[in-house]
Amino acid sequence: MRNFTSVHDIGDIKSAIEKAKYVKENPFADQALGKNKTLLMIFFNSSLRTRLSTQKAGYNLGMNVIVLDINQGAWKLETERGVIMDGDKPEHILEAIPVMGTYCDVIGVRAFAEFQSKEDDYNELIINQFIELSGKPVFSMEAATRHPLQSYADLITIEEYKKTARPKVVLTWAPHPRALPQAVPNSFAEWMNATDYEFVITHPEGYELDEKFVGNAIVEYDQKKAFKDADFIYAKNWAAYQDPNYGKILSKDRSWTVDTEKMALTNNAYFMHCLPVRRNMIVTDEVIESKQSIVIQEAANRVVSAQAVIKEILKDNY
Repeated sequence: MRNFTSVHDIGDIKSAIEKAKYVKENPFADQALGKNKTLLMIFFNSSLRTRLSTQKAGYNLGMNVIVLDINQGAWKLETERGVIMDGDKPEHILEAIPVMGTYCDVIGVRAFAEFQSKEDDYNELIINQFIELSGKPVFSMEAATRHPLQSYADLITIEEYKKTARPKVVLTWAPHPRALPQAVPNSFAEWMNATDYEFVITHPEGYELDEKFVGNAIVEYDQKKAFKDADFIYAKNWAAYQDPNYGKILSKDRSWTVDTEKMALTNNAYFMHCLPVRRNMIVTDEVIESKQSIVIQEAANRVVSAQAVIKEILKDNY
């Protein structure tokens, strides 16, 4: 594996699960792979779990780790080609990326959708420029359309907690005060479609995701019907994808909040969320604090997914 931006890069999904299990059971077994290697983590957007978990994964593999926050610890970067740079951005990404590549062996990039251009967001302009220009292996720490490290960790968590070979997994839209990218739901859907789980997506009309991510999922507009007999409930907000409403909030309908009444319709389902979560918007206090909430265990597996990915990159490239 040279670069990691989606489930399509990870190879056989069952093998990926086994590799993650090995990493979790043997977190320090592969430090020789990372010795004298440097991981550069570049953040265009804020982070808590991604920053901490990926940094820890690098250390577990014996790597040196550099963290660069573009908004606070570096020059503002111009990303558009052909512009006259007479504003507040003194450095162009076309020079910055090759320079960054000279300082490291592996690069992680976090750059959200900006909701200014659907075409630019869904063409992944930022991370693809790193892949093209850095000369080093690149992995996504969340891009405009996908968050594969999160989805890998979600898959690991479901595998650990499932009670049947083919659980019913439901991705549900929930209200949020801000317009959020589709990266997490897109990516979660893509990874779930790579399994043989029963997979359902439920959301209000107008919140349809890109069909290439929906894949073979069942789309159900009645949330309570979708929840019936579910084994896992994955709650997440996203802004509208379809034109002409791309990036807009169409609803803040609190009836879509995940509460105990809805969870009672399930097969004693586990509750999942990528965090941070807006309590009593996305999910009620009672649900997220219940014994069926596995959001902390899910977050802990972010170290495992990051370490499994970086390990494969090191094995295949150095």
